[in-house]
Amino acid sequence: MTTAVAEPATECLTVRRLKEEFPDAVEFAHSFRGDESVLVDKDKIVDVLTFLKNDSELDYNYLMDLAGADHLELGVDYPERYEVVYHLLSMSRNDRIRLKVRLDEEEVEEALESKSGVLDSASGLWAVANWAEREIYDMFGIRFSNHPNMRRILTHKEFVGHALRKDYPIKQGQFLSEADDLQDELGEYAAESEDLFADLMELNIGPAHPAMHGTFRVLVLLDGETIVKAVPEIGYLHRAFEKSSEKGTYTQVIPYTDRLNYLSALSNNVAYCRAVEKLLGLEIPERATFIRVIINELSRIIDHLVCVGTNLVDMGALTNFWYSFKVREEIYEVLESLTGHRLTNNYVRIGGLAYDLYDGFSEHLRSCLRELTKSVNDMKGLVARNRIFLDRTKGVAAISPEDAISHAWSGPCLRSAGFDWDLRKKAPYDFYDEFDFDVPVLNGGDVHDRIFIRFLEIEQSVRIIEQALERLPGGPVNADNRSVAMPEKQGHEGVYGNIESLMNHFVMVYDGLKPPKGEIYCGSEAPNGELGFYLISDGSGNPYRARVRPPCFNIYSAFTKLIEGGMIADAVIVLGGLNVVAGELDR
Repeated sequence: MTTAVAEPATECLTVRRLKEEFPDAVEFAHSFRGDESVLVDKDKIVDVLTFLKNDSELDYNYLMDLAGADHLELGVDYPERYEVVYHLLSMSRNDRIRLKVRLDEEEVEEALESKSGVLDSASGLWAVANWAEREIYDMFGIRFSNHPNMRRILTHKEFVGHALRKDYPIKQGQFLSEADDLQDELGEYAAESEDLFADLMELNIGPAHPAMHGTFRVLVLLDGETIVKAVPEIGYLHRAFEKSSEKGTYTQVIPYTDRLNYLSALSNNVAYCRAVEKLLGLEIPERATFIRVIINELSRIIDHLVCVGTNLVDMGALTNFWYSFKVREEIYEVLESLTGHRLTNNYVRIGGLAYDLYDGFSEHLRSCLRELTKSVNDMKGLVARNRIFLDRTKGVAAISPEDAISHAWSGPCLRSAGFDWDLRKKAPYDFYDEFDFDVPVLNGGDVHDRIFIRFLEIEQSVRIIEQALERLPGGPVNADNRSVAMPEKQGHEGVYGNIESLMNHFVMVYDGLKPPKGEIYCGSEAPNGELGFYLISDGSGNPYRARVRPPCFNIYSAFTKLIEGGMIADAVIVLGGLNVVAGELDR
C-alpha cells in the first residue's frame, strides 16, 4: 500500500474567514480525505468557537463531538503532548470543520495539581460540552476553566489516574470501596435552610431497579411525587472501548463495536468499517454495499421495536410488547441464519463482509417484512387514540429545538423535535441517495413524538429494504485488495490450497491492515442518531486513537433537565423514549 500524506491546505470558506478574523490564532490548516482541520491557539479557542457559531455566513451551530488525544508516542511531530479536538457542523450549510488545540504536558499537570483550568470551557456555548469536557478531564486529566461541574463522569470518585493516557496500564483496574452519595451535586438545594431541605425527600432511582434497566442511577429530590432536582450518575457499564481499541488491530476492534448499541450491533459494524475504509481511501463492491444497507435498516427496525415495545410496557401497555417482540424474533432468525449469532453479530468486515448471503435469504426476509408491517399497524392501532397513552405522553418532557441542538441530539430524538436531519439524505453514503424513502419529522419534541417517529421510521426502513432486495447486484462481497481483505479459504488460490494466500492470511491476522498516517471522522445514521468514529493512524496496524461519538451520551445529557418539574412516573417513560443504551452511553 502506498503511503499517503496530508493533502495541501485548501482555502475553503471557513479557513479563509478564520485567517481573516484571527490571523494570530490560526496556527495551521490542512485537509485529509476531505476533512478540514484547523489548529488554533489554545487561548483563543472559545473566541474562535463563538465566532464560528454566531457568524451568519458560517453558522456552525452544532458541536458534533469533543474529544481528547494523547500524542505521547508520536514523537517530534507533536512537541505538545495533548490535543483537544472540536468537531463542528453547520446544519444550514451542511458543512463540517475540525478545530484542534495543543496542550503542553507540564501545563496540564500544573493545572491538575492546582485544580485550575488549562483550557476555557465551551459549556457556555453548547450544553453538550459540559459532559464532553468532563469526559476529557476524566480520561486525560485536562481541566477546563469556568466549567460548572469539573468532576469525573465515567470512572468513579476513587479512581486514580486518567485511563486514556498512553502511559496508563490497560490492565490496571480500580475498585470503588464506597458509593458516591452525590450530595455535593445537589447544589443550591443543599445550601438552602434546613427547614426547606427537610420538606424535600431524597430518593435514589436505580441502578438496581427495573425502571432504570439496571445501569443508570439518578438521585432526585422530591416534593411529593414531583422531581425538584435530579443528579445523574453514569459509567456502570463503562468497559474501556476506546482504550481496548488501541491495543488490537483495526479488524480486532470490530467485535468491540458490537457491544456499543447491542440492540443493533450490525449498524455499529457498518459505521466503524466505513470509518476505516475512509481512512484507507477504499471503495467496496456494490453487492457488499447493498447488503450493508439491508442489515443496517434491519438493525434500525429491531432497535426501534425494542424501544417502542419496552417503553409501552413501562406505561403498563403489555400487549404491544408481544406484537413488537414476536416479529423481532422472526427478524433475529434471519440475522442468525446470516451471521451465526442473534445479538452481537459481527458480520461486517473492513473492505466488505465476512461472507455472502445464504440461499433463500431474500424470500425469508420478505416474509418477515410482511409480518412486521402487520404488527406495526396493530401496535399503532392500540395506542394512536388511546386516552391513557395520550395523557401520559402528549406534552410530557418536551424539548425545545434550541435545547435539542445545544445538547447535540441526533437521530429520531432530534427529528421528533422538528429538525429534518438524517445523514442518509444530508450526506448520502452506500447509495442511499438512490433509494426512494422519506425522513419522518415531527414537531412536538415530547415523549409521544419520540415514540411515534420510530413507528414511521420502521415503515421507511421497510421501503428501503424492499428496494435493496429488488436491486441487489451480483459480484464479490469483498474488495480485491490483499492488503485489506482476508483471502478466501477454499479453492485453488485460497488459504487451504496456496502458500501465498496462507502467508497473506497470517500477516493480515498478525500485523493487520496498515492505513496511512492521518486522521478522519466518519459519521453514520445509526438507529439512535449519528454514530461517528474519529480515527488517528500512525501508520501501524493498530489504531493510535479510536474515538467513538455515541449518540446516547449526548441525548442522555439532557435527561435531568427533561424530568425536573415532572413526576417520578414520567421519568421512567422519558428514559424509555430516549432509548438510551448503556453500552453506547458508557462505552
